Amino acid sequence: MNTDQASELTVYFDGSCPLCTLEIDHYKRQSGAQKLCFVDASSSPDLGSDLPRETALGRFHVREANGALLSGARGFVAIWSILPRWRWAARLAGLPAVTPLLEVAYRGFLPLRPWLARIAARRLP
Repeated sequence: MNTDQASELTVYFDGSCPLCTLEIDHYKRQSGAQKLCFVDASSSPDLGSDLPRETALGRFHVREANGALLSGARGFVAIWSILPRWRWAARLAGLPAVTPLLEVAYRGFLPLRPWLARIAARRLP
């Protein structure tokens, strides 16, 4: 598995998805991104025995330093808690019922992802 010992989170993303790539590129440019290890699940040979490639490509996942795997909204909240410019969103997500609502929104987004990825592909150089 491609992880950095200093990383607080390993972020698995679908590098074959233009929309996903745009978002991950945004996170990579943020202050604090050095605490994140980004792994392209579409091309990495090892994602860990508990994360099949098909699962990693179908839904957003992050792995905490202790090995715990988070997905969907919980994964995004974990990233936001590390990036200083996004901590406000992590704090908001920490309010009662907010993360479950974000998960509902994320699940609603997933069927739209292929369509949005096609739009994002037109924006890439």
